[in-house]
Amino acid sequence: MSTSHEPLWSIGELAERAGATVKTVRFYSDQGLLPTAARSSGGHRRYGSQALERLQLIRSLRTLDLPVPEIRRVLDDEEAAGHVLEDALDSRLRGLGSELKALRWREAALHLVRDCPPAERAGRLRLLGALNTPPSTAPLARFWRAWLPPRMPRPATAAFLDAAVPQPPDEPHATQVLAFARLHAMTTAPCPDGRQPQPDVHRVAGADGAVLLYAGLAEAFELAAPHVRRAHDPHPGEALDAYVAAYASAFRSRDTHDFRRSLGARLSAEARLNQYWELAAVVLTRPGSSPHPTPGSADDWLRAALRLDNASTA
Repeated sequence: MSTSHEPLWSIGELAERAGATVKTVRFYSDQGLLPTAARSSGGHRRYGSQALERLQLIRSLRTLDLPVPEIRRVLDDEEAAGHVLEDALDSRLRGLGSELKALRWREAALHLVRDCPPAERAGRLRLLGALNTPPSTAPLARFWRAWLPPRMPRPATAAFLDAAVPQPPDEPHATQVLAFARLHAMTTAPCPDGRQPQPDVHRVAGADGAVLLYAGLAEAFELAAPHVRRAHDPHPGEALDAYVAAYASAFRSRDTHDFRRSLGARLSAEARLNQYWELAAVVLTRPGSSPHPTPGSADDWLRAALRLDNASTA
């Protein structure tokens, strides 16, 4: 309520003092966000200095693009207003980050279509039309879940997916957008015979053995990654030993010369996902930078090291 000395303004006068429109003031009044000091004899609202201060605060919050429900929370909880405002700003910043990422993906996609030869535009538009912006990694994760052994424990599956599924960059180059679109098309296409091929080790090791296998492979890939990044020639050593030990645990065997030779033969007979890993490396690597190591490139390096080791002990 106002004091006897407080000036009171009509809705038009309040709007003029705040630099707002009458329509804006009426909207916030109807939402219950502006306190009414009194009513005129004709029933019209009269506002005091508290309403002016509140209206100026509301307009400042709106310049930050906070929605009305968040503004109401800030105004209603005066004691915790600082924490409420901080939470609201954090939420808006997260939302704005997602919006900016989507815009950057759309911009890169536009460049991708504009700059390609006219004969390729229809194909690229079909690839890009299947993607959300920013794109989801869910189809890639589903592809790998179907590839992994059934009943593999959730923590082991999550660790594998973290390594196998490339995250879309926040500020993509057109080549990264194209690579991700091709990954999406590859992982959502039906398998020729209706079943997704799996390596022989899955059948032999089962879910429990696969846990040991992929934990050991993760260690081996981590050891091999610096060699891949620096383009070192494949060679036996700690990384290869960890690689062979991972397969030995899955096959319930020991690391011997005979096992290494049989492992080399098994691996050479397996179907490869080379295209997936080549595209994943493009998604993860900014143009002009050294290729980002992937599980696929580390596996290639380790297989080559195994072939060299077997040749030296033949």
